[in-house]
Amino acid sequence: MKYKLACFCLGLMICGGCSSWDVLNVRSQSPDEPSQSRSRSRFVGDLAGPLGMCMRPAQIEAVGLITGLKATGSDPAPSPNRALLIDQMQARGVNNPNQVLASSDTAMVLVRGVLRPGIQKGDRFDVEVRIPSRSDTTSLRGGYLLETRLKEMALLNNRFHEGHTWGLVDGPVMIDPNAKERDKGVLLGRGRILGGGVALKSRPLKFRLRTGKQSAANSARVANAINRRFHTFRQGVKVGVANARTDKSIDLLVHPRYKNNIARYLRVLRAVALTESASRRMERVHELRDRLLDPAMASDAALELEAIGKEGIDVLKEGLETDDPEVRFHAAEALAYLDQRAAAEPLGEAARSEPAFRVFALTALSAMDDFLAYEQLRNLLSVSSAETRYGAFRALWAMNPNDPLVLGEQLGGKFSYHVLGTTESPMIHVSRSRRAEIVLFGEDQHFLTPLAVNAGNQVMVTGRGGSEITVSKYAVGQQDQKRQVSTKVDDVIRAIVDLGGTYPDVVQALQEAKAAGALASRLEFDALPQAGRTYDRMGPEDSDGDDLVRQPGSPLPDLFRTWGGKRSKKSDQDKAASDKTDPKTAESDRKPQPWSRFFAKIGKHESE
Repeated sequence: MKYKLACFCLGLMICGGCSSWDVLNVRSQSPDEPSQSRSRSRFVGDLAGPLGMCMRPAQIEAVGLITGLKATGSDPAPSPNRALLIDQMQARGVNNPNQVLASSDTAMVLVRGVLRPGIQKGDRFDVEVRIPSRSDTTSLRGGYLLETRLKEMALLNNRFHEGHTWGLVDGPVMIDPNAKERDKGVLLGRGRILGGGVALKSRPLKFRLRTGKQSAANSARVANAINRRFHTFRQGVKVGVANARTDKSIDLLVHPRYKNNIARYLRVLRAVALTESASRRMERVHELRDRLLDPAMASDAALELEAIGKEGIDVLKEGLETDDPEVRFHAAEALAYLDQRAAAEPLGEAARSEPAFRVFALTALSAMDDFLAYEQLRNLLSVSSAETRYGAFRALWAMNPNDPLVLGEQLGGKFSYHVLGTTESPMIHVSRSRRAEIVLFGEDQHFLTPLAVNAGNQVMVTGRGGSEITVSKYAVGQQDQKRQVSTKVDDVIRAIVDLGGTYPDVVQALQEAKAAGALASRLEFDALPQAGRTYDRMGPEDSDGDDLVRQPGSPLPDLFRTWGGKRSKKSDQDKAASDKTDPKTAESDRKPQPWSRFFAKIGKHESE
């Protein structure tokens, strides 16, 4: 009975909670308070909205084993976690698991992943690992997580009970680049496996009908209204994105144009009219034109015009002709999701000059299938702002990962590696989310000598001076190996990988070289544009010239969201350089992501 109760609780946990209408700020105005344009029209949002449990991240977890440590592991103390790990090892045919755990080159870790809303079977996600509390393990640097099955889990009567398996993960552990030896048990005791998790199931999006509105007829009305506006293709067949599954809920497919901005997709769906005559629709378009030209109402008006579709394009283009930058931006953003090339130039300018709009502009450009949008993003690769440059790169990759400009290579089959021939000051970007990835902005980047840094537990990079660097590998039971290369960063990275170095090993070498003053290039970690920034608006009531400070109400698009962790802070030196070269980045707020307390309670049972 207790196990059934646990599974029931776990089912709720994996969905992320109960239904909630407040989970997504779909409009600045409550659906129960009709706007002018809603006075004679009814909308999808009047009957249905996102099912809360499907719009929240779902956490899955496991106990795993790290190997390949350099005498920094430990034999875990008796606990439910240890018992669970031993059961798993025995199930995989490991002989004498206690002897394996006793090695100082292994460590037991707690593993957690976050499944984002709408994730599909086969999609990859980041996984975080951490040593349990009171563990004697001092560092996970250089470690490798053996294949681990991530499941729903609950602790009952001092024993773990497992639910469904939602993902698999394995791979090298990347430690926080700012971690130092003095941080033993803290930063060195936790890490990430970028893109190491693979989803075994999909988490579909759903709309749920409001209480009192639940019926088969209303469910069909909502689905039909959505399908008149949106369709996609499944195995080459054109199908609507909505399916009236029951009298209470509607299943939703993600339209490809919104795959990197699920929150906006759901806002647009809620703004679709249920039934509307052609004359009423044109009348509403005229009403929305007046609202669009008012900066205070432009965001909602543009979104409703986007929901209308092609009939709203001409009015949105009028918004591009105004002198107000806020109106121009919101009109351009809506036009981008309608794939109108007129949106490209104003969105490129917004990304370049207004930090508050940057993340939304880059995401909108990535959704377009137009060469002008591609050109705008390509031009942004050479601006001075680090987050704009990398944001443009990620947007280009999302637009077309096979484009030669951003295709790069899988270096040694271990991480994505890109060398761009940009002309702006040289910069190296290292990803700590989504996937293992290094981007060199500028081909001719060099290390400075003398140089002596580590690349993991087995590889060293040294240079006494001059134009050569030695990359050496020392491993117990193996013959020493060496590579002589130039001081060029590209050559050194390739040599490290050639000697068996992993992504975390390369990142460690770059970080140590930067800290030692042996790398002149800017080194950035997850320089991602952010939501939640403010901008100045000059309103008609500001006759004395005082600015109104506003903040875009849209959530952070999925393209730049980091599920399950926070990015490292920029070094003071790099931040100063960024602020100096681009005043707009002075307010760059490297804010933690909503799930930054990912491990806030992990391991609690170990200390009880």
